Amino acid sequence: MNFDFGEVLARAWQIIWKHKILWLFGILASCSRGNGGSGGGNSGGGNSGFNGGSAPDLYGYQFARAVQWLQDNAWIIVVLILFLVLVSLIFMAPGFIGRIALIKGASQADKGAEKLSFGELFSESLPYFWRVFGLSFLFGLAMIVTIVPFVLVGVFTAGVGFLCVLPFLCVLIPVAIVVSVVLEQANAAIVLEDLSMVDGFKRGWEVSKSNAGAIVIMALILGGGNFILSLIISIPIIIAVLPIFFGAVSGFAPVAIIGVLCCAVYFPVLIALNGVLTAYIQSAWTLTFMRLTAPKADAPLFIEANA
Repeated sequence: MNFDFGEVLARAWQIIWKHKILWLFGILASCSRGNGGSGGGNSGGGNSGFNGGSAPDLYGYQFARAVQWLQDNAWIIVVLILFLVLVSLIFMAPGFIGRIALIKGASQADKGAEKLSFGELFSESLPYFWRVFGLSFLFGLAMIVTIVPFVLVGVFTAGVGFLCVLPFLCVLIPVAIVVSVVLEQANAAIVLEDLSMVDGFKRGWEVSKSNAGAIVIMALILGGGNFILSLIISIPIIIAVLPIFFGAVSGFAPVAIIGVLCCAVYFPVLIALNGVLTAYIQSAWTLTFMRLTAPKADAPLFIEANA
């Protein structure tokens, strides 16, 4: 494996630092990336004297009613899923334009472009939108179609089916990671080599398979770096949320208001930093594709001198 990781990482930083217009496209591109997640939990106190039943009996009865309602109104789940997919597509559209523009911009900058224009990159990205969007949409749809039946089985079997989902998820997660890495190379192939959606995926798979070692190491570097830096830039928001929580618990409104104001002040900074991080990661992946697909230097020709 002959791949200079340091050169790619350093060059990606040089490009986004010199061409800060890429930060704006990084902000757009972050709309189509799964850089974060959220989770929550609910807890409640038991009521041991409701209609003479214990808390477990009450919760079991309510859960059974909820399952029965879902079974009788399964179409609502389908409509809700389709609605969420539609809303996601609307919000993700600018993200794909940003991602394509970053690929174009990083490529042009690496080839010596002295100035990058927002308008030019935006207009040059439009011809590739449906190909890049379609590729991600098909794999996202395949992922949803694969997962939803397991979720429905879990719901309609009162949670028992979820036990069958866990082993499946253990296999699905690494598969999704591999697919996302291949898609990075496929997107670069579509944009830089003007390929169709199918040919772009084939090209991305070919590059990834032929250079598996370099791709895996780069994925670990960029993925690990992205996780750590995303966590660091999110710390102020996490800290700012604490006053909101304590204010809500204690009923002391001024504390909660301070937390809300802190979140409001830092949120634009968070978006900007996330945009810079996204621009860097996309530029690094673009340079990775360019280095891996660059034509190898021809062997020197020795011309025998005439005697």
